[in-house]
Amino acid sequence: MSPPETITTLSLQSLNKLSSGKVRDLFDLDANSLLFTATDRISAYDVVLANGVPRKGLILTQISAHWFSVLEQKVPGLKHHLLSLSPPASAPLTPEERSLLRGRTMVCRRLKVFPIEAIVRGYITGSAWNEYFLREELTIPVSSVAHGTVHGIPQPAGLERCGAFPNGPIYTPSTKAPAGEKDENISPQEAVKIVGEKYAARIEELSLSVYTAAAAYARERGIIVADTKFEFALDEATDEVVLVDEVLTPSRFWNAAEWKAGSEAPSYDKQYVRDYLTSSGLKGKPDVELPEAVVEETAKKYQDVFERLTGKTLDQALASLEN
Repeated sequence: MSPPETITTLSLQSLNKLSSGKVRDLFDLDANSLLFTATDRISAYDVVLANGVPRKGLILTQISAHWFSVLEQKVPGLKHHLLSLSPPASAPLTPEERSLLRGRTMVCRRLKVFPIEAIVRGYITGSAWNEYFLREELTIPVSSVAHGTVHGIPQPAGLERCGAFPNGPIYTPSTKAPAGEKDENISPQEAVKIVGEKYAARIEELSLSVYTAAAAYARERGIIVADTKFEFALDEATDEVVLVDEVLTPSRFWNAAEWKAGSEAPSYDKQYVRDYLTSSGLKGKPDVELPEAVVEETAKKYQDVFERLTGKTLDQALASLEN
């Protein structure tokens, strides 16, 4: 029996669930590894919507796997946590559970995660733009309230919304807030206080290297990676900093053909969802069910960015798992 096209709730009787996030569930596999699973849930404005997007979890998982493969070739010395895209034969899973997990799970090393989010920004948008221009003060013309910093880091005057940082990408970490709370933007100096100078320096170095390699790879395929978030962990046995969690899934990915500095760029991941919620007065409200047209358009966007980046369809990627 094939699993349904849209899975918003994932329960495995055979494994202990360690945590459940807006999209992903984490299961205990054994003493050395964990099972990361991606559902088809979708969230916007920090609220999980009532219905999901078909095959979204499959795309998020397979696109992360693709990036891990690409990046370990392009970034010297990079280590990551991905072990396999299929649970081992020894895992106590039923055939039905294995079918449910096919394509939407990663077997990953169990490591000590650093308590910061490693964000790299190539373009000024989102909270970075808000800080730079103090856009909360809407009674003051935007052009007259330039603040000049991003995460406390001084920036050149005259930056345009969604424009590239003229001196190249910048590292702008944040705190890693407990579930239900919001991360807080911090400076690189504050990150040093949290994780220590040695590890902070390595996290910053790897973050910038990974972003630069990924941004170049994506741009060759017509996609701009405006900014992205990485998570890193410590391999205590080797004292190495390791790239973990999902990586470079399509959040703040822009179509290069549609991008123009000075105006908001449409995002590949949730643009239609955000537009619908805002225009319908449903932004931030619970239990919202998306209309079928919005769900279909969002699913198409995810599929489009996947095919552009990987050069294959999702079905081709899933078929390769059998090998």
